[in-house]
Amino acid sequence: MTDTKTETGLSSDPTEVRRQKLDHLRQTIGDVYPAHFHRTMSNAELAEKYEALELDTESGDVVTVAGRVYSSRNSGMFMDIHDASGKIQIFSHKDTTPEEARALLPMIDLGDIIGVTGVVRRTKRGELTINAQEIVMLTKTLLPMPEKWHGVADVEIRYRKRHLDIMTNEESKLRFQQRSKIVSGIRRFMENDGFMEVETPMLHSVYGGATAEPFKTHHNTLKLDMFLRIAPELYLKRTLVSGLTDKVFEINRNFRNEGVSTRHNPEFTMMECYWAYADYEDIMDLVERLFAELAVKIHGSTEFAYGDKEISFKGPFKRVPMPDAVKDATGIDFLAIKTDEEARAAAKAAGFEVEKDWTWGECLAFIFEEKVEGTLIQPSHVTHFPKDISPFAKEVPGEPRLVERFETYCNTWELGNAFSELNDPEEQRARMVEQLEQAHARGEKSKQLDDEFLDAIDQGMPPAGGLGIGVDRLIMLLTNAPSIRDVILFPARRAKAD
Repeated sequence: MTDTKTETGLSSDPTEVRRQKLDHLRQTIGDVYPAHFHRTMSNAELAEKYEALELDTESGDVVTVAGRVYSSRNSGMFMDIHDASGKIQIFSHKDTTPEEARALLPMIDLGDIIGVTGVVRRTKRGELTINAQEIVMLTKTLLPMPEKWHGVADVEIRYRKRHLDIMTNEESKLRFQQRSKIVSGIRRFMENDGFMEVETPMLHSVYGGATAEPFKTHHNTLKLDMFLRIAPELYLKRTLVSGLTDKVFEINRNFRNEGVSTRHNPEFTMMECYWAYADYEDIMDLVERLFAELAVKIHGSTEFAYGDKEISFKGPFKRVPMPDAVKDATGIDFLAIKTDEEARAAAKAAGFEVEKDWTWGECLAFIFEEKVEGTLIQPSHVTHFPKDISPFAKEVPGEPRLVERFETYCNTWELGNAFSELNDPEEQRARMVEQLEQAHARGEKSKQLDDEFLDAIDQGMPPAGGLGIGVDRLIMLLTNAPSIRDVILFPARRAKAD
């Protein structure tokens, strides 16, 4: 595109104007991107220190601050600069600001980052202000900022250019600050509860620990096809076998090469933990304590709003076995049904379309998803899952078709998944072999048996309770975010169209 010139000789293109100013600054002041600049305090620290400063009063103190210029009035006489902690007003006037500093004002655009040294005062209107004595250009920006009051309106641009979203949207900025607090809060809670944090491999030669399609890669040096992990479960259980600790946890990324939705992202954060000599009842209590503590950390209360709903993280949460929930919703008593064929027939008679090879447990789980999940608004533990879909959980005493497993639901979403972990090595091997055969029958030829994990279990793993929490979904709930992409700083996006 051909650039045009105004009557003054300056370009009419905003980016070109900024480049012309940059050239002028390089010629007049030299380094426009200095490596060294030291402020004496952040804007928030300044506001706190001088909170009691009276109207129309100077403190007499000289301070140095820095930040991005968000607004400019009266040809730069008044500017608001923001750092990560907040804003401060800068006042530049011939009575207080040397000519050399004021000469820089016409070269400053919105979005530029500057440093200011001056005297702190409070204006007659109550605005905490710095009377500038020195102004330093720290970063000259070449692109204009989005319009302040509306920010980045296009959702796709918000996700693709998150820096602009946070720069102009206080809600987004606050949400990611809260995300940091939540992740930190989970870590502190687990450590205070006696859990040791470990790091396990992201690259797996055999993928497992969950049922999902993996991302594939290749290790050039080892000449080995590998997978980004879908879960850390099998390594964390091997840690329990080792005796390093009786309570272990990890907060890190999992990768599942599957769909994208408002609640699903292929790369997501999980907190997974294992607790020796505990069972799924102990894990339920841990979940309730953790969720309550996080709600108080973010909202000051266990009660908070999500959209138009009022959510309570005050324990104890409702607990309901899956067969009971399905019976209440549909009238189908799965515990009275004996065979897979009868289960499929009962589901079809109730109007559900099921596959011809589905098992009793698959039919039960499908109807639960269709008729019950959408009703679970307040936090609830759904217990007693079918063994068919739970290869790592112990059987419920007296009911071998069910296992000691629960999932925690809230706002209709699954937030956590937990078991009384299977530690019988022979049964574990049999279940994993059966799961492998089913995967191969579905065409998942790259699925393999994890012999190293099974060898570790042969060495003896103590009885344990295990838990996985989807951190991103939990953050969505606690920060009132409509989409998982709103709580992931840089979510995966399609390639930009030409």
